[in-house]
Amino acid sequence: MESQSLLPAPLLLLLVCTSSLCVLALAGKSPDEASLLALKSSVDPSGVLPWRRGSSAGGVCSWYGVRQCSPKGRVTKLVLESVNLTGNLHAGLLSPLDELRVLSFKSNFLSGEVPDMSGLTNLKALFLDDNRFSGEIPASLGTLHRLKAIALSGNGISGRIPDSLTKLPKLYALFLQNNRLSGRIPALNQRELRYLNVSGNLLAGEIPRTLALRRFDSSSFAGNPNLCGVQLRKPCKAIHSDPIFSPPLVPSSSSSSSYTTPSSEDGKKRKKRIAVIVSGSAAAFLFLAACVPLAAAFFLSSRRRRRSTPAAAEGGGGIRGEDAAGPSRGPNSGGGGGAGGGKRVFSWEAERLGKLTFCGGGAADYSLEELLKASAETLGRGTAGSTYKAVMESGLVVTVKRLKDPGSGGAGHDGGEFRRGGEALGAIRHPNLVPLRAYFQAQQERLLVYDYFPNGSLLSLLHGSSSATGRGGGGKPLHWTSCLKIAEDVAAGLQHLHEAAGVVHGNVKPSNVLLGSDFECCLTDYSLAAFVTSPDSGGGGGGGPSLVYRAPECRQLPRGAGGGVTPESDVYGFGVLVLELLTGKAPFQDLVEEYGEGIPQWVRSVREQGAADSSSGGGNEAPPAEEKLAALVSVAAACVSTRPEERPAAGEALRMIREARAAASSNGSDQSPGRWSDAVQSLPRSYGLDHMSLTERD
Repeated sequence: MESQSLLPAPLLLLLVCTSSLCVLALAGKSPDEASLLALKSSVDPSGVLPWRRGSSAGGVCSWYGVRQCSPKGRVTKLVLESVNLTGNLHAGLLSPLDELRVLSFKSNFLSGEVPDMSGLTNLKALFLDDNRFSGEIPASLGTLHRLKAIALSGNGISGRIPDSLTKLPKLYALFLQNNRLSGRIPALNQRELRYLNVSGNLLAGEIPRTLALRRFDSSSFAGNPNLCGVQLRKPCKAIHSDPIFSPPLVPSSSSSSSYTTPSSEDGKKRKKRIAVIVSGSAAAFLFLAACVPLAAAFFLSSRRRRRSTPAAAEGGGGIRGEDAAGPSRGPNSGGGGGAGGGKRVFSWEAERLGKLTFCGGGAADYSLEELLKASAETLGRGTAGSTYKAVMESGLVVTVKRLKDPGSGGAGHDGGEFRRGGEALGAIRHPNLVPLRAYFQAQQERLLVYDYFPNGSLLSLLHGSSSATGRGGGGKPLHWTSCLKIAEDVAAGLQHLHEAAGVVHGNVKPSNVLLGSDFECCLTDYSLAAFVTSPDSGGGGGGGPSLVYRAPECRQLPRGAGGGVTPESDVYGFGVLVLELLTGKAPFQDLVEEYGEGIPQWVRSVREQGAADSSSGGGNEAPPAEEKLAALVSVAAACVSTRPEERPAAGEALRMIREARAAASSNGSDQSPGRWSDAVQSLPRSYGLDHMSLTERD
């Protein structure tokens, strides 16, 4: 009996030891290895992918196409683009990879239906464009509430666009062009939607009149013969105009007796009615003729009163309360709040109205009347003018910059000159530039209308909301990957201004860098010299850069002459901005004069001090990060050279920054702090024109 009672103990010990050996044997092995190998067997029948069990000491995180893993070894970013995959995707093979954030099979030869991906609950970006998929878009995509980017263009997908896509709260980009989609476009109305293309399909009906869809122009919807709407400048036919529903022009024989020739009595009644109408019209004409002189006299009198009281005209027309007391969030902040309190501020009298002109071929998202009725809050004031957050009755929010009175010596007082400047700036489009959406001019009023950026400016990100003056130097350095991302965005915007648009910014500084919905950086207030060059304004930026951001060769020039701004002086301001990113300190003095060639050592000491102050702060870099940090410091040091000819062009600076980011992304252990999500970092910069694929981005 005793021997039987002792049997379970050895068995239990054997089981424990066996389990421990199994755990040790599996140590370092990713739980996604089996799933990836099963996926390879389906999508890669030709054996293109060099995936093998236990083929790398680093595990699956070092496999080709695995761009990023979590600390637990789970695959979070899988990018297999242009590698000649020819198989099929099956839902059952993808579901185990439930930690994926980014999945891309762009530009392959995959076929079959787009699989159900409801198991990928963490997915943020899906790129299956330029393959051979068929069937319909799975409605289950609408259950992936973290999904931000969907690219299914260039396939043979048919059926309707599922209405479930309207339930994706964070949808940022949707590319469905060049398929065989039919039916109506769902009423997409996500606030974050910034990229949309459904062109080249078989869609029909009216484009939904949502605020989100009204942001896009005809290029997003072209190539759908049966589609109509404001964006296409193609009105939709009303149902009642269809001949099928029109009454018959000729009465039927059964009722022909009802349509007899009018009798002589009816003719007499008709003559009486005509006489009454004629006499009434004559009386009305005489009354109006008597009123015209009175109206003219009243108009001239009121016009003299307005000319004699310019202050009253300033208060009653245009934006009121410009000099009202109360703090603002900086002259170029994109965020809300500040003076103004939401009162109605656009109230020109009818006879003073000019024309609201929309730029870049974009649709008229709102009427002049809607803009004039908007309530507004003051965001800031500068030498170029005042900036407001305008909220229309429809809920649409825009940023309005009211330029200073051109009669005070500024440029652009000629209406034609202002229009030319507005058209030139309005034609500039780039993902890292805040687009000019519309402009308005009426007598002494000039407005520029931009998109509203609720996340504020880079200045507030670096130094907090108390930094409206631009001198809040108490911030901490950002994580080095964030520094690279911000520097790349700003450099890309500058390159487009200099090379594609042929203009200079003129006022590069953190308050002129606004943060988008996912903290992508966009330059604003660029090339305002087209509108403002008054003696107290500083050149191209409509107010001139602060002294520490101005290049040395521009500081002694008369500000009324435009401050001598050049592409080289823009690059100098960019270099100072990058140093501010790296150190978290606002430049109170000329950094070149203060530190000279010791700038890299100064940056390193500041970040080391930040790391010492906080064990988990933004300055706590692991040793592999030092190389990436040094690369960005060298870019900034080159940009702030005292000799303009020695500074790199914006495009060259961008190339160096992208090389540093590419080197960073090759280390799968490098983790971005999460402020810029994988989905946003992976989006193409200008889809179909300047496509930055996932393999070229972090």
